[in-house]
Amino acid sequence: MPIEPLRLSRRVALQSTALATGAFVLAGCKDDQGGSGTPGAVDPGSGKTVPQEPAVDPAVVAALSSAAGSVSSLVAQYTLVGTKFPALKPKLAAAAKFHAGHLAKLQETAGVTVPKAPKAPAVPTQSVAALALLAKQEKAASAAHAAAAAKLSGSAARLLAMIAASEVQLGSTLLPTKKVASS
Repeated sequence: MPIEPLRLSRRVALQSTALATGAFVLAGCKDDQGGSGTPGAVDPGSGKTVPQEPAVDPAVVAALSSAAGSVSSLVAQYTLVGTKFPALKPKLAAAAKFHAGHLAKLQETAGVTVPKAPKAPAVPTQSVAALALLAKQEKAASAAHAAAAAKLSGSAARLLAMIAASEVQLGSTLLPTKKVASS
C-alpha cells in the first residue's frame, strides 16, 4: 500500500497563518510602557500611583441607587402595614425578608446609596385594602425595575430583572385568590 504525502487543506493553511500572525503581533506588545498597567498600581520606575478609573458606570450606580430607594420604600410600607395589622405580620414577613436581601444585594455595588424615601402613603383602614395597596406598589416597582434592567447589561441588568420578577411574585401572593366555580 503506497503512502500518500500529507496535504494541507486551504482552511488549515489559512488558520495556521492567522494564528502565526496573531502570535507575532502579540509578541511585539510591551507591558512596561509608562502610564499603562493595572489602574491604581504603583509604577516601579517613577514611584507614582497610576490614577484609577471609576470601577462602576455612573448609569449603573444611578439605576441601582434608584432601585434601592424603591425597595427601601417597600420595606417601610410593609413595616407600617404589619404594625397596623399585627395579624398580617406572618404573611408579610417573607416579603420583608426578600426585600431586605434585595437591598443588601443592591448595596454590594460600589457607589450605590439608598436615597431618602419619600413619605409613605397612609395605610388603609382595612387589611384587605392594605394588602391591595402593597400589591399595587409591588407591581409598580416591578415595572420600574424591569424597565431599568432593559436599559442596562450584565450583572446589573440581571439583578434588576431578578428583583422585578420577585416583586411580581410577591405582589401576587398578597391578593386573595379567586375561587374557581365548579361545574
